[in-house]
Amino acid sequence: MDSSAFHLPAEWAEQSGVLIAWPHEGTDWAPRLDTVESTYVALTSAIAAFEPVLVCVADAALQARAARLLTVAGARMDRVRFIRAEYDDTWLRDSGPITLVGPDGFRLLDFRFTGWGGKYEAGLDDRLVAQLTEAGVFGRASHARIDFALEGGAIDTDGAGTLLTTWRCLHERHPEASREALSHTLAHNLRQGRVLWLEHGYLEGDDTDAHIDTLARFAPHDAIVHQACDDPADSHHAELAAMAAELAALRTRHGQPYRLHALPWARPIRDGERRLAASYANFLIVNGAVLMPAYDDPADTRAAQVLGEAFPGRRIVPVPCRPLIWQNGSLHCVTMQLPAGLV
Repeated sequence: MDSSAFHLPAEWAEQSGVLIAWPHEGTDWAPRLDTVESTYVALTSAIAAFEPVLVCVADAALQARAARLLTVAGARMDRVRFIRAEYDDTWLRDSGPITLVGPDGFRLLDFRFTGWGGKYEAGLDDRLVAQLTEAGVFGRASHARIDFALEGGAIDTDGAGTLLTTWRCLHERHPEASREALSHTLAHNLRQGRVLWLEHGYLEGDDTDAHIDTLARFAPHDAIVHQACDDPADSHHAELAAMAAELAALRTRHGQPYRLHALPWARPIRDGERRLAASYANFLIVNGAVLMPAYDDPADTRAAQVLGEAFPGRRIVPVPCRPLIWQNGSLHCVTMQLPAGLV
């Protein structure tokens, strides 16, 4: 199969489903399992309203529990498929497969997952893509293990050869590598024509070292949706304003500025003294809809309006995500879309 014919589709391209992993007592969710399961029920139900959901479960008991909760909630169970797997935690955006699409098949890119630079145990998560491939979950797709630390949440593509990422994250993972070397590695492995870097942007409570999927995301027709902060007294104001200026200076492949959609800022959410990373940029695109992280905040309504403007013709579906940000991520972080035809 000609490797040069492969490409990385945009997330708004047609999908065959979304991959998630159900939380259990052996994950870091254990102290708040009942609370976070409520979000997983809402998330799975929302995805299944539009397309299939592949749910990783640790054992038969967990599968039975998840199936019972989803059935009671009225989820489309004909679109829910359970898969037995071993995993450390449930952040499949970073441990799941990044899928290239070719004219005659698929290639599952399996980058090294290090628990965000060794912050957490990740041995099982680093084997997840190989484990699912060996189990036949992805049919005849080829599996490519790549000895390079990269998380799916650290990159975003427009599907036409442009990749967006942050210097803070990639430099943290590869401090010895130059910008040019990192650009070459990303472009080569992900089949991109160019790599755009952001120097600014961060969220308190984010332990990923500034993943792009909490900050700025591509939308169709040369647009970018980004998290803004309109409170001058907030600690994020200057940094996110600098990021917005960087985004305004970027140019499309045709030399034009991107159309920018600024997302509103939710009021601070805290766990004791710790501020949590509540970003509306962490949305999930599915067939016919955009699932939006909701934080029970007045800004939820405006965030839905902005996403509706950026993704016209798609339903905007809020999913309650306050339980997720307790562990420093949100909606997009716990999911991985699978291109049409893969499963």
